[in-house]
Amino acid sequence: MTNLTQIAAVDGDLCGNCGGCVAVCPSDAIYLSPVRLEIDRDLCNGCGDCIMTCPVGALRMADG
Repeated sequence: MTNLTQIAAVDGDLCGNCGGCVAVCPSDAIYLSPVRLEIDRDLCNGCGDCIMTCPVGALRMADG
């Protein structure tokens, strides 16, 4: 069961735009724009898969 009150958030200062998190997102809420990583708040299901995948710790859960 997912926590619907929290969603993934990205720290743009840490994120290197590697895209590793994009492939593991089951709801396709994460995508790479031309300049940064984007998270669609409406699509994020709060599963946390992206957080475990990020090699630099740029992702965290935040209040939706």
